[in-house]
Amino acid sequence: MTRKFLILSLFLLNAGPAGTQIPKPRATINRVQTDYQGKRVKARQLSVQSEIPMPVEEVWAKVQTPALLEFVAKGMIRFNPMDEGFPEKWEAGKTYSTRMRIWGVLPFGGIHYLKIEKIDESKYQIATHEWDNRAKIWKHEITLKDLGDGRTHYEDTIVIYGGGLTGLITRFARRFYIHRQKRWQIVAEEGID
Repeated sequence: MTRKFLILSLFLLNAGPAGTQIPKPRATINRVQTDYQGKRVKARQLSVQSEIPMPVEEVWAKVQTPALLEFVAKGMIRFNPMDEGFPEKWEAGKTYSTRMRIWGVLPFGGIHYLKIEKIDESKYQIATHEWDNRAKIWKHEITLKDLGDGRTHYEDTIVIYGGGLTGLITRFARRFYIHRQKRWQIVAEEGID
């Protein structure tokens, strides 16, 4: 990759439609411990939060679809689903597999497995357990809260463990989830279905 391409990519990640600035989501990273193969390991917990100017019911309907995931990930990660591909709507208890390419070019982690552990309609929560060759643990929970007036509080919480790569993977994840939440602003602004 050329230096110009990297600089342009970083610029575009911070801009919204037509170069307008989108409010930056809030992100925190904490050190935590989790279980991996019967041992306690040092992991990171990443939390990224923002407000989406859409009613919670609309956000909830969209967040349950792989099409939305592919849209909000666009520009940072491209998914190449394996086997039968992704469904129209995520299903609790199912495990999906995909190959991922960072910036659509660089392969990362081999086959990435995504198990939908929970879809809780009453609490507006989705929890996944994910893993691949690099990210041994990637536990992701999406939580929505109705703020009223057609606004939704959106939070991604991810526990990440990748051995000696945990810090690097977490820094990339932070950038990725901020990117995703900025892309949610585009979904809201343009009414993307």
